[in-house]
Amino acid sequence: MEKNKSELNPSLLSPLQLAYVGDAVYELMVRSYLIKKHDMNVNDLHRRAIDFVKAEAQARSYRWIEPDLTKEEMRIFKRGRNAKSLTVAKNAKLIDYKYATGFEALFGYLHLSGQTDRMTELFEKILESELRQI
Repeated sequence: MEKNKSELNPSLLSPLQLAYVGDAVYELMVRSYLIKKHDMNVNDLHRRAIDFVKAEAQARSYRWIEPDLTKEEMRIFKRGRNAKSLTVAKNAKLIDYKYATGFEALFGYLHLSGQTDRMTELFEKILESELRQI
């Protein structure tokens, strides 16, 4: 029997399930931001999006938002970071990949628990840090 959305408790999902959702949510946030702020062709938009969503960038973004995370958010991040994954990104260092998985788990958790404002707040902080890198 399938659970309906009202029965879903994100805290009970595996960290890799949260990261699975968080990967998509974060990429959608990045793509939405880029399409609103930049007049580029799709290939350029895609290349720019990769700069935000690759493991190294997500690890860097996590470090930027870490001081602002709540205890619960840190718990979710650590569960994702420490999850045993059978795959590793081909162009990422293991530590960056682990941090990226934790980062994605956090965004998945926030999305599934309906904390859209919090996701937006953290994303805006990430944008501030990324814009300083340019």
